[in-house]
Amino acid sequence: MRIASTQYHSTMNTALQLANVRLGEIMQKMATGQRLLKPSDDPIANVRLSRLSREEAALDQYRDNVGALSSRLTLNETYLDAISNDILQAHDLMVWAADGTNTPDDVAAMASSLKSLAESIFYTANTKDQEGRYLFSGTLTNTAAITYDDTAPVGSRYSFTGNTAEQRVVVGNGVTQAANVTVAELADLLNSMEGTVEVLSASGTSVNDPAVRAQVTGTLDLLDGTLDIVSATISRLGGQQNILATLENNHANVSLSNQQAALDIGQLDYGDAAVKLNGYTVALQATQKAYGAVSQLSLFDVL
Repeated sequence: MRIASTQYHSTMNTALQLANVRLGEIMQKMATGQRLLKPSDDPIANVRLSRLSREEAALDQYRDNVGALSSRLTLNETYLDAISNDILQAHDLMVWAADGTNTPDDVAAMASSLKSLAESIFYTANTKDQEGRYLFSGTLTNTAAITYDDTAPVGSRYSFTGNTAEQRVVVGNGVTQAANVTVAELADLLNSMEGTVEVLSASGTSVNDPAVRAQVTGTLDLLDGTLDIVSATISRLGGQQNILATLENNHANVSLSNQQAALDIGQLDYGDAAVKLNGYTVALQATQKAYGAVSQLSLFDVL
């Protein structure tokens, strides 16, 4: 059978190109350490790696959310703790004010201290984060949690202007956590404290007066109730932090497992690759030598 020179050269060139491509691929795999350079190398393994990659991306987002939420809850807890301390001081002050042996001057001094504590609670309740959003206004983050209207009668000037809706953050597959707490109960407390300041500041006030004692007792009761609510909220935040810590640990473990699985699926076996590299190299060299030798032959060599 005759083979035309052009056909022979074309066939040999194709064979050499294929050998070079295979040699280049195995060298690239050895350089990167990856067994799969393109989906066709192993379609099933490629699908598995894609799934692992998607899951890893979701885990990264969950972990970012957990970190941001944990910081937010810590911030909330810090300011609620400050409010709790102010309430405790106001409570001690009201217990002292209820002592019937206090003079009008003593009571007036207590009123001044109580006013300062009320202002501190009001200021802390309207705390903003670094982005200028109110922490305790529910989902109305551009609205102050508690507002003050000095045109209203004493005892009704404070009002809660946020809402009690929750800001939910996704921290896992189908798992969300609230990122905010509200302070609606502080409005009534501040109104009562302001009313008490007004009464105790009046000239010649006696805590033995039934009306004055009723005002002090009412404020004391509100301080007790509000303190219980704030303390329960702080405890709940601590519980949320424990849940987030557990989730973060779980996400980290799953992520490590995914990375190991991806490594097992996509990692190159260097022993096998070295054998193939040697085989491809030998085959390529043999083909080149054969091609060179045959190319030098001529019909005149056999005449």
